[in-house]
Amino acid sequence: MAHSEHPHNLNRRAFVRRAGLVGAAAILPVAGATQAYAADSAADPEVLFKAGRFADADRGYARVLRAAPANARALAQRGYIALLSNRFGYAERFLTGALAVAPGDVPSAQRLAECYVRQDAPARAIPLLRSTGRQRDLAYAELYSHVIGTPWRIGGAAAARVPFLGIDPVPSVEASLNGGPPKGFLLDTYATLDLSAEAAEEAGVRAVATISGIVDGQTVTLYLGILDSFRIGGIEIRNIPVQWNEVRRPPLPDGSAPAGAFGTTLFYHFLTTMDYAGRALGLRRKTPTQQREFTAQAARAQLCDRLPLWLAGDHFPCTVGSLLDHGPRVVTVDTGGIASAFDTTVEIAERAGIDVDYAHPVDRPGPRVYPATADRISLGRAIGRNVRGHAAEAPFPGFPGPGQSGMFGFDLIANFTHEFFKPYAITFDYDNMHLFITGATHPRS
Repeated sequence: MAHSEHPHNLNRRAFVRRAGLVGAAAILPVAGATQAYAADSAADPEVLFKAGRFADADRGYARVLRAAPANARALAQRGYIALLSNRFGYAERFLTGALAVAPGDVPSAQRLAECYVRQDAPARAIPLLRSTGRQRDLAYAELYSHVIGTPWRIGGAAAARVPFLGIDPVPSVEASLNGGPPKGFLLDTYATLDLSAEAAEEAGVRAVATISGIVDGQTVTLYLGILDSFRIGGIEIRNIPVQWNEVRRPPLPDGSAPAGAFGTTLFYHFLTTMDYAGRALGLRRKTPTQQREFTAQAARAQLCDRLPLWLAGDHFPCTVGSLLDHGPRVVTVDTGGIASAFDTTVEIAERAGIDVDYAHPVDRPGPRVYPATADRISLGRAIGRNVRGHAAEAPFPGFPGPGQSGMFGFDLIANFTHEFFKPYAITFDYDNMHLFITGATHPRS
């Protein structure tokens, strides 16, 4: 489901609102990830899940269910773990089983609804969302009741490569709404498909429901509706649930206001590449031919690491990363952080050996957030050296990465964002659940 916005990356955001190889060898999983998630058959699955060791936790919950087939917690958790990896059949099976045992399990009802939404079957989500009694869920049930036929219908070209209008404050591209002229949109993996109020009005999108959201600490109204057409490059997508609000977004490179932002809910309908180094967005339809072409292209890169990919909620991509030698552990991938490479907490920063500038806290309400500088952060063999980010005194809601640990139920050590990715191209494969990073080896060494 689309999201209520949160105060986010601090000196910027106002709503911008995702395998080691050299040469042409086969693409291999990132070194160290397997060791970090080594099986421990004696460990408590709850502990394993919280640590982000999802496969090990799943095996643990399976053992619980062999002894107690109606254990609601184990059923719910196996369903959640399957959903994180887009294993929809297993997610439906276990979440349905959890709800049969515990009909009042709101998180499982919401996750089963999300399972259907990700498969572009929102009609199946409606009764589940209505059953929770939560206002946000009721609003999305109303939104999905206005979807006629299959949403996210893709037509036109098999692939598109669209040049960035600019790379800062975050990458932006042109796209068209309902056949109108091209307009600039910000790219952000933490975004759904979010329009400006002006763009929604110009495109004639009608609000069918509203919810409250938080942007930079202020409560705002988010409007929900159905967009008939979104065209980018030679690809057209039709029948799309969207949202919009009155909040001003960061300007485009030419100083004009963007028409909105889009990210993961669009990205997971394609094999999507945010090519920072080549300054372009690549969208490939999910076909065997496109997968082979991408694999061949990645094999020609000087560096190509393949990392695990999980999707929390409807639009929060997660993988494994390290802060100096702390990790690999689960991190989020939020490309919308202006002038920042990472977000973490003071506790984690100190444990990892990251310098925190306590003398110059960021001017923002709530828990203190400080500038921080890391000698090295990494996703696989993709490395950022002497990069700047933020460290929060406490992992408060809305702070990307560690601040979302409570919402997701598993620990996150950091959020990797905009500045880290500039030397690379990142590709999201939401079918096989891999995050690929290609580029030059150790570009900042």
